[in-house]
Amino acid sequence: MHFLDARGPESIRIYAIGDIHGHLDLLTEMHARIAAEIERDKVADWRIVHLGDLVDRGPDSRGVIDYLIAATARDSRNIVLTGNHDVGLLDFLALPDPEGLFARHGGKETARSYGVGLNMSDAQSLMQGHAQLVAAVPDSHLRFLRALPYSASFGDFFFCHAGIRPGIPLDQQDPQDLIWIRNQFLNHPGLHPKVVVHGHTPQAEPEVLANRVNIDTGVFYSGALTALVIDGAEKRLFSVEKPGFSGRR
Repeated sequence: MHFLDARGPESIRIYAIGDIHGHLDLLTEMHARIAAEIERDKVADWRIVHLGDLVDRGPDSRGVIDYLIAATARDSRNIVLTGNHDVGLLDFLALPDPEGLFARHGGKETARSYGVGLNMSDAQSLMQGHAQLVAAVPDSHLRFLRALPYSASFGDFFFCHAGIRPGIPLDQQDPQDLIWIRNQFLNHPGLHPKVVVHGHTPQAEPEVLANRVNIDTGVFYSGALTALVIDGAEKRLFSVEKPGFSGRR
């Protein structure tokens, strides 16, 4: 399926939101803008698909999870997919690896949002911080993160965090590929059964190619959170931004 030919489902507007990384302020601004559009355009039905990486690097991962728990409880048309950083948080809580994704790529900020200061300079400090974080993360957050799906599909579009392995049917994709894959997917020139909408690999601008759309605009260093809107044959992009933001890590 080619992007130019791809269509969303009949009478349902789809909003796909890229990697959030603990930026609750931008997420709430994005939702407010979407709600205003839905009201303005008298949209009959809609879905908001969050492409994962809710946590790490940004200042309020806890707040993002609280917000999305409430949003999904309020309306099941809010859909949240898992990303590798979300799985990384669960992995760290189960086994505190000082060389793992959570420890090395923004987990300290996530822990801080739960009121925990992580010191991973030695084994004893690591274990103490880990115990504090385990105690601080609510069971509701664990249940929410563990239950997140790895993909969703609407019309001619397939949504996941990182991408797919080319040549494998969409319903047979390995969950690890859906949250981790890069080069084999990003460099694949051919079309897929559906256009893949993904994040995971930050870019200065959204990438719109024949076979995929990447809407990860690196919110943790750019201050820009991006969404793709699909309404029948119409496709468009928009972002919400923090002016002058610089938070590269």
